Amino acid sequence: MRPVTPGDVDRVVEILTGSWGGTQVVMLAWGEVVDASALPGFVAVADGEIAGLITYAERAGAVEIVTIDALVQGAGIGRALLDAVREVARERGMPRLTLITTNDNTRALRFYQRYGFDLVALHRDAVTRARDLKPGIPLLSEDGIPIRHELELELPLDS
Repeated sequence: MRPVTPGDVDRVVEILTGSWGGTQVVMLAWGEVVDASALPGFVAVADGEIAGLITYAERAGAVEIVTIDALVQGAGIGRALLDAVREVARERGMPRLTLITTNDNTRALRFYQRYGFDLVALHRDAVTRARDLKPGIPLLSEDGIPIRHELELELPLDS
């Protein structure tokens, strides 16, 4: 695990494009589109190759996870990426770590809740509104679930 460096930019862009359809991520809570490749983050490295990426931003008294991608499932990469950002938030004295995912992302919801995140808000039709800013957001997930809502999760941090 190490921080993203300028030498990682090409691979970071490749990962974000593969997972998110580009580097632009809609942050409705902030009312803006952000370039996730320009945010701070960490990469997980295995056998000399990037095996995972997490990006984050600091806003409103919290550290928010913007993107997370474990390129190998079930190997503990996602947990290690969350641990790295959790430590950043603690070092900065933040009271919580937050993230937003979509209603179709059931695998991630299980993962986040097992990690300790709690569901704190449902933003009905937020993804529908996000398509005004990023029209390429799919209407359906790969398993046919309509993608419409955002779910906000929070992990309180010990002081």
